[in-house]
Amino acid sequence: MSGSPRIGVIGGAGWLGGAIAGAVLDAGVVKASDLALSYRREKPGTLPDAFWTADNQEVADRSDVIIVSVRPEDWRSLKVDASGKLVISVMAGIRLSSLCKSHQTERAVRTLPNAAAEIGLSYTPWVATPNVREDDRAIVRAIFEACGIEDEVASESQIDYLTGLSGSGPAFPALLASAMIEHAKDQGLSAKVAYRAVVTVLKGAGRLMERREECPSNVVRTFVDYRGTTAAAIEEMRASGFNDAVSRGLSAAFQKSVSMGDAS
Repeated sequence: MSGSPRIGVIGGAGWLGGAIAGAVLDAGVVKASDLALSYRREKPGTLPDAFWTADNQEVADRSDVIIVSVRPEDWRSLKVDASGKLVISVMAGIRLSSLCKSHQTERAVRTLPNAAAEIGLSYTPWVATPNVREDDRAIVRAIFEACGIEDEVASESQIDYLTGLSGSGPAFPALLASAMIEHAKDQGLSAKVAYRAVVTVLKGAGRLMERREECPSNVVRTFVDYRGTTAAAIEEMRASGFNDAVSRGLSAAFQKSVSMGDAS
């Protein structure tokens, strides 16, 4: 694909489609004049220099690369001919074979960004069909590097697994934060103090791990070896089944992703 690509986002008015569109514009991956987006009910006021339409086929016709960002249950009724074009799905569970068949193309990529795409901190794994070319891969990398960090993985099974792991975005840290905040409030702390204490701890932990690039298991081992209050908490959490609960939760998410694909 020579020159600047023309990129279309079906579902560009949604939060993820809109976040990706904004990111690729800000990164200079695409010019506003080469960006087409569709909306479902009402044209949004965002990205005013891009082309907006309620016609999904018009988005495809104007584009070289088509990002499909709709709910999986809505995709089943989406009729868009993308013959000879690169289709990138950001939908959970939809198989590459289903994408190719539905959109009449042999060049398809399945990805799973998360909510942090909005702030340029998404982790996005992706997998491609055999007919996806090297210049296609360069476009995929550019799009999702604009949203954060990307990795091409070896199989759709790995995408299914990562749908539950990294696709969760802030959900799992938020689950931990919620449990910690409720416990702090039970000890008599105000909701404000509990929130500030817990959220600041999690924010600081993320930045420290990013800066030091230290393996999380090494961080845990350091605190356990110190034998202080944190070690006591970690050992009790593990004894209460923390690791097993996380493992069972991720396995459930994996199976859910697989079952969504089976239904596509």
